[in-house]
Amino acid sequence: MFLVLIIMLGLYLLGGVMGASRQARLLLPGLVFLAVLLIQFTLPDGNPLKAATGGNLQNWLIVSGLAVIGFAYRFGLSTLRARHDKAHIPEPEKTGAFTEAELSRYARHIVLREVGGPGQKKLKNAKVLVIGAGGLGAPALQYLAAAGVGTIGVVDDDVVSVSNLQRQVIHRDEDTGRPKVQSAMDAMIAQNPHVAVRPYQRRLTDKIASELFVEYDIVLDGTDNFESRYIINEACVSTGTPLISAAITQWEGQISLYHPASGAPCYACIFPQAPAPELAPNCAEAGVIGALPGVVGAMMAAETIKLITGAGEPLKNRLMIYDALYAETRIISVKRRADCVVCGTGG
Repeated sequence: MFLVLIIMLGLYLLGGVMGASRQARLLLPGLVFLAVLLIQFTLPDGNPLKAATGGNLQNWLIVSGLAVIGFAYRFGLSTLRARHDKAHIPEPEKTGAFTEAELSRYARHIVLREVGGPGQKKLKNAKVLVIGAGGLGAPALQYLAAAGVGTIGVVDDDVVSVSNLQRQVIHRDEDTGRPKVQSAMDAMIAQNPHVAVRPYQRRLTDKIASELFVEYDIVLDGTDNFESRYIINEACVSTGTPLISAAITQWEGQISLYHPASGAPCYACIFPQAPAPELAPNCAEAGVIGALPGVVGAMMAAETIKLITGAGEPLKNRLMIYDALYAETRIISVKRRADCVVCGTGG
């Protein structure tokens, strides 16, 4: 019996090493478990295969009960957390005409023919979720709040450190040690009290991503690791939510819109596998010029505003690469892959 459990654990860990989602990692051990139960139920006592897989149905039923209790506990905990977040986050006022204060605040938007009053109203009614309140999230959050996006969610489990302040301009020196979502929320509300901010102080996991994303119109990915990017991409594909994703390192940044529901590729179409860690070091290892996330994060906010208001052409089927060191911008055409494991037939 213990050998079978070790094999199931090994299959789960192997899936993690290969970068599979949590659901995919549970699939093979689950099939093994069901096969063992079938063997224990159907084969007579003394059968070599039944003996090799434990030989005692009662023990496997106990394991089954413990597994059900564990899953029920995790599901209940996730549900309670989601209810707590909803109960403690105020909703903005979305009905009625703009106040005089709002008209003055958004005057430069309203005079733009591509935005105007209707576009500003769309911004007020929009819900945007930003994953990460760090280098990319900081300017994106600031400009979304300044633009009057009515509801802004921010997910981050980290706290502000002194080393963040060189580029994460939404935080201040006195915020050191505070949760980033709280520091960012205070800065956004101080900048524009007409928006509502939903802080989620936790690490985004595949268990809560889809449930969270359905509450928002657009998701912005400002994370710094491939595991999170793939989780975000899969949840956006499953919920049909447009994803604006960007990445930075040293002097270079990239940004694109990923939205298979509108004909654009998903993130996995362009980056089907994560590179080796030594080929894609994070900012702490490789360094980053402080102004770069400001440029690319502001681009994320601009693409979000365009997508909400319908202004211009979004970065659909295009990947923009910005090289700050040589002041160059390049555009690469990208497209969906029919065999993509996330949005195509390869899943």
